[in-house]
Amino acid sequence: MHTTELRVGDDMTVEVALSVMAGAGVASLLLCDADDERTGYITRAELVVHRDSIAYTDRVRLRDVLVAPHTSAASYSFSH
Repeated sequence: MHTTELRVGDDMTVEVALSVMAGAGVASLLLCDADDERTGYITRAELVVHRDSIAYTDRVRLRDVLVAPHTSAASYSFSH
């Protein structure tokens, strides 16, 4: 069974992403660049770790917190 991931821009801030996740009831987001190309995948747990770090500011973008992009197409079901 595949689930459709919520796609968002990787320029979104961590705070906005956490709000989107809460509103949509999802635990992860598929990140895309300005050309709608996949740039990674991030979970709520990963974002919370970054938000709670000492170096965090409200200007941190999702692309800035990706350590290693997860782009394996086998693990996603995409919809446009």
